[in-house]
Amino acid sequence: MGNQKKLLEQVVELKKKAFILAHNYQRPEVQAVADFVGDSLGLAKQAVSLQNEIVVFCGVYFMAETAAILNPEKKILIPDRTAGCPLSDFASAQMVREWRRNYPEHTFVAYVNTTAEVKAEVDICCTSSNAVSLVRALPNDKIVFLPDKNLGAWVARNVPEKDIVLWPGYCVVHEFVKLEAVLAEKERYPDALIVAHPECGLEVLDRADGVCSTGQMFDFVRNHPETKRFIVVTESGVNYALKNMFPDKNFIEPKTNLLCRNMKKITLEKVLHCLEKEDFLVKVDSETSERARKAIDNMLQMKT
Repeated sequence: MGNQKKLLEQVVELKKKAFILAHNYQRPEVQAVADFVGDSLGLAKQAVSLQNEIVVFCGVYFMAETAAILNPEKKILIPDRTAGCPLSDFASAQMVREWRRNYPEHTFVAYVNTTAEVKAEVDICCTSSNAVSLVRALPNDKIVFLPDKNLGAWVARNVPEKDIVLWPGYCVVHEFVKLEAVLAEKERYPDALIVAHPECGLEVLDRADGVCSTGQMFDFVRNHPETKRFIVVTESGVNYALKNMFPDKNFIEPKTNLLCRNMKKITLEKVLHCLEKEDFLVKVDSETSERARKAIDNMLQMKT
């Protein structure tokens, strides 16, 4: 406990020279020292307006890449450069180029959970919070959605008027959520509402009271003031932030392994090292960055 307190004090002292961004899935102690905590869309929007010269990005690598693309003049650091994303590994730039030859009339929409190289090959990006509204607003009725088949299936369910081709990728945390585990908690707490991330399979989403990005989960709880219990079906890190904001509510995790090992690679010790040494710089080459930025800017400019 003493060592943890000392680490916190050191990070708080050193972070005066930097801005710390953290995803909702980060460890509680990392979220506690961050200047901003949010979902992918919130972090992307925050990255656009950053004033600090040094930014420490506590998330997985594609998120830090996005911040670097949006802030080429700033020093974007990540505490552990091996914090990858298995979902993003389902798509490569070469694969996207091959698919474009097969679907020349389609608009390619990439979930932000993709590499900079993939973003450079698509037309527009989306996040889990704006995917449905963004696809609905696109002028083209022919869409290729990559790389998450579950989020894509949720979009297709809600935008049935469009022809949506799904890429065969998935998040290893959400793909294997067991519906039985969710329903077991519902049986134990029948008054609880189920809120699930759209990276889950449709059988889970069909039983949810709310399908939300991690950022939207806060709004869902806020919009149900009489409800005391929520069964939260996403990576377990978000429950720390929910409990902080709503201390009078109970947030229940299904008895399943909802843990992203890559998100949890970021530790307070690594954040401190990052601040001390200004180490692990995230860089994207200028050509890739310029092309990828168009897809990100197209998303940020959409009225969704």
